[in-house]
Amino acid sequence: MAEFTKEDYQDLKRKGISVETVDQQLSRFREGFPYLQIAKPATLEDGILKSGKETLNDFIQLYQSRAKSERVLKFVPASGAATRMFKYLYDFIEKKENDPVNKSVDKFVSGLSQFAFYNELKSSLKNRGLDIEELINSRDFAPVFKCLLNKDGLKYGYLPKGLLTFHNYGDHLHTAFEEHLVEGALYCRDKNDIVRIHFTVSPEHQELFENLYNEIKEAHEKKYGVKFSVSFSTQKPSTDTIAVDTDNNILRDNSGRLVFRPGGHGALLENLASLDADIIFIKNIDNVVPDHLKDESVKYKKALGGMLLSFRDRIFYYLNALENNNVNEDGVLEEIKIFLEDELFTVSPWGIDQWTPDAFKKYLISKLNRPLRICGMVKNAGEPGGGPFWVKNSDGSVSLQIVESSQVNLSNPLMKKLFNASTHFNPVDLVCSIKNHKGNKYDLSRFRDANTGFISNKFMEGRKLRALELPGLWNGAMADWNTVFVEVPLSTFNPVKTINDLLRPQHSAQQNNYLSLD
Repeated sequence: MAEFTKEDYQDLKRKGISVETVDQQLSRFREGFPYLQIAKPATLEDGILKSGKETLNDFIQLYQSRAKSERVLKFVPASGAATRMFKYLYDFIEKKENDPVNKSVDKFVSGLSQFAFYNELKSSLKNRGLDIEELINSRDFAPVFKCLLNKDGLKYGYLPKGLLTFHNYGDHLHTAFEEHLVEGALYCRDKNDIVRIHFTVSPEHQELFENLYNEIKEAHEKKYGVKFSVSFSTQKPSTDTIAVDTDNNILRDNSGRLVFRPGGHGALLENLASLDADIIFIKNIDNVVPDHLKDESVKYKKALGGMLLSFRDRIFYYLNALENNNVNEDGVLEEIKIFLEDELFTVSPWGIDQWTPDAFKKYLISKLNRPLRICGMVKNAGEPGGGPFWVKNSDGSVSLQIVESSQVNLSNPLMKKLFNASTHFNPVDLVCSIKNHKGNKYDLSRFRDANTGFISNKFMEGRKLRALELPGLWNGAMADWNTVFVEVPLSTFNPVKTINDLLRPQHSAQQNNYLSLD
C-alpha cells in the first residue's frame, strides 16, 4: 500500500477517490493490462447485420410509431479542446526558417476561403491592420494562423470542437454544437415535441456552451417547432486516475501534491448512467453534416432506433416468460438460446445438455438481462480507430466487441493479421437501452471489463509521466452489454479530426436553407 500525507488524504477525499482505488491503479501500472484475444473480425453475416431496403423501412416505421411514447435522449461526448485539429498549423508557427512546409499547411491555405470561419478570420485580421489576401499571397502564414488560434484572435486553439464554426449557410453560421441541436430535432422529439440532448463538456468550457445555447435556442425552437431540453455534465473528479513516473512511483507536482489525470472517455460511463431515458443515441461531437445532407443520417438513426425497440421487445418478452416460468412449452428454451446465439451473438462455451433446467434458465436470464446497444458500423475506409471483432472471453465464451488497436498485441503476427483483416470501422453511432424489463436502470459499472484500460506516456512540467485511462466508453466500458452490429452507409460518418477535414465536400459546400421537415 502506498504511503500518503495528510494533504494527500484531503485531496483524495475532495475528489471522492478511495485509497483502495489508488492502490488498484498503482497495481495496474506495475502489472499492465492484458491484451484482448481476437477470435476473428466481425464481418457481414458473421457478426454484422445488413438491412435490406424493406427491413430498413420496417425499422424506421417502428421507431416513428413508438418513439413519441418513449423518453428519447441524445448523448454527445464533447469534452476537451480542439488543439489536435491544428497540429500542423502550430508546427508551422514554431518551425525554423529553412524547415520544409507540411503539405497539409498548403492545403489549408489554398482552401482558406472555403472555411465557414473565413470572414470572421478576415475581419479579425483587418482589425489588426492586416490584409488576409496579402499575407497569403506573400506566404506570410504565421500571422493568419496565430489570429485563428490565439486568445487575442478567434481562440480556436483554446475552444472545444463543439464551439468551432463548421458550416456556412450564407446568412448564418453553425457550430458543431448547433448541428447536433438541429439533428436532434429531426429524430429525438417526444409526444410533447421536447428534444432532449445531453453534452459532456470540460468544466472550463461549460459556460461557453451554455451562453451559445441561450443565444440560439429560441430561433431553433421556432424553426423546428420543438422545445429543447439541453443539459451538460463534466467528467466526475472521482473518475480521475493517479499519475506515476517512469518507475511507477507516485508522481507529485512542484508543490508536492499528488498528480491526477482525467480517466479518458471511459469516465463518461458515470455520466451516461446518471441519465433518465428509455432510448439513448450516442454520437461524437464532430460527426455532423450541413442541413442538406442530414436526410441520410436521420434515416439511419431512426432505423437503428427501430432495431433497438425490436430487439428490446423480444428480450423483455423472453425475460418475463422466464421469470414467470412460462417456458414449459416444448422448444421455448431452445428458441431463446437460438435468439441469443444467432441474433445477439452470445455464444456459450458449454453445450445445452450439460445444464440442469434451473441452471439453464438462470444462464439465459443472466445473458438477456443486460444493457443493450445497437452499433452502426461503416466499411473500413482507412480512418484511425477501432472496429468490430469476435473476442475470446476469460470464461471461454466468445462475444462481439468494439476493439481499439491499443487493446491488441500487434507484435503477435496472428493478432496483427486478424486485426488488419477487419472490414468495418466503428464510427461511434450507437443507440442504447440502459433500463431493464421492469423499468429500472442497470448499474452500468457491473457490465464493464476493468481489464480493458490502457496506459499512455505523457509530459508534465518537462517530466515524463505514465497515465492510466479507464476502459473506453464504447469499448471495455460496454464489454458485457448485449451488442448488435449493423452496417450503415459511409455517408453517415463525416468526422472532423483535423481542420482540413472541413474542406471535404460534405462540409465545405454552402447551403442557404434549413433542412425541411417535410
